[in-house]
Amino acid sequence: MSRILIVEDEDIIRSAVRKLLQHAGYEVADAVSVEEAETHDLDSFDLVITDLRLPGAAGTEMINRAPNTPVLIMTSYASLRSAVDSMKMGAVDYIAKPFDHDEMLAAVESILARKTAVSQAPAETGNVAGSPKTDSDPAEIMFGQAEAMQKVFTLIRKVAPTGTTVLIQGESGTGKELAARALHLLSPRASKPLISVNCAAIPESLIESELFGHEKGAFTGAVSARTGLIEAADGGSLFLDEIGELPAEAQARLLRVLQENEIRRVGSTQSQTVDVRMIAATHRNLKAMTRTGDFREDLYYRLNVMQIRIPPLRERRADILGLASRFLKRQAGKLGRAELSLSPEAMQALERYRWPGNVRELENAIERASILADGDVITPTVLDLDSEADDDYIPETLVEGNHEQTQTRDADSTNDLSLEDYFQHFVLENQDRMSETELAQKLGISRKSLWERRQRLGIPRKKS
Repeated sequence: MSRILIVEDEDIIRSAVRKLLQHAGYEVADAVSVEEAETHDLDSFDLVITDLRLPGAAGTEMINRAPNTPVLIMTSYASLRSAVDSMKMGAVDYIAKPFDHDEMLAAVESILARKTAVSQAPAETGNVAGSPKTDSDPAEIMFGQAEAMQKVFTLIRKVAPTGTTVLIQGESGTGKELAARALHLLSPRASKPLISVNCAAIPESLIESELFGHEKGAFTGAVSARTGLIEAADGGSLFLDEIGELPAEAQARLLRVLQENEIRRVGSTQSQTVDVRMIAATHRNLKAMTRTGDFREDLYYRLNVMQIRIPPLRERRADILGLASRFLKRQAGKLGRAELSLSPEAMQALERYRWPGNVRELENAIERASILADGDVITPTVLDLDSEADDDYIPETLVEGNHEQTQTRDADSTNDLSLEDYFQHFVLENQDRMSETELAQKLGISRKSLWERRQRLGIPRKKS
């Protein structure tokens, strides 16, 4: 059993991560500061997970005080550059807050697998640190017993050992980042970092600086030189999620990275060579976007060397109950219950539902139902799924290449608005006079959630 030390001064986060890892089968200890962490035998841990900002010494100090143990840095987006700097100091990876459970578990599994691969390498004939793990499998990271997912796993096993650029396509919530982690973990680069970037989450004015870095004085506020995320991924893999949101200028720069393996920091006259395996993902139809001029055609063909399509949940219905069972076990552990189960009627409701939000929506539904359930049996009432679950599902507009808003309701049903209807009406009515921040505040959701719902419902953000 792997031992993990959590160093986090916020009680809620520390407790949540501890319970998550304990439920996943890890032995966990925790501390609120670097000083308290030193009261433990640091060499006895297989992994240290630490917040970047702590009372007293910074979390990066754990890299020096536990030199024989890999360190995973937790950081907010505002401190993303500091996280990249910490990786230069020796951290094996970083994870940005807020993170979901699957993201944390996938990061932990990836790091521990790399550690095992490196430690076993000398005993294996002809094997060296960083070579592909023959006993790793995408099924250890992703769940899928349906034939469609088994084809995905087979493709990942074939592509991962190569250095080929990969484009992962799939609707929001299907698990594109987990596929990227599987590709990295099964590759010769597994001992090097996997840097994940959501291109839609970074302001357009900062995207080039974040990806390529900048020199001191390159622009107002650039008080010192910064390493870009591509440079930080040197020797490893770079995962660019939602690459369809990348601005035109950054697309041109990225094309040069793919063509020449070179980057040039913003404000610099010198180029430098990088060795990065590129993995991109999108839920949009990039080929259709090349026809409208929203995405560079030459960049599309550079990215689309090998394509992996993650099927939506409606195309892998055989996996619904299996996924639900895994999520129920996780929730039972979080809530301190012995066991949670689904009633036969709830199982039927899950299998009939169309799941427009895919696996992420299923996980959220199970979490909500687990909290609301009075007993240990989940019923359709607490699942509270859309009553139109038996209707034929209309595919996501952007995934299918249609940039027009899809009408998912008959015209005569507008008097009975669902939450999705309300969201569409509110955004379309107010987006011309409200900023994205104001829209999110009025809807009671985060900017990221607002963006994700826009993409899922086919309501493009109007650019000023």
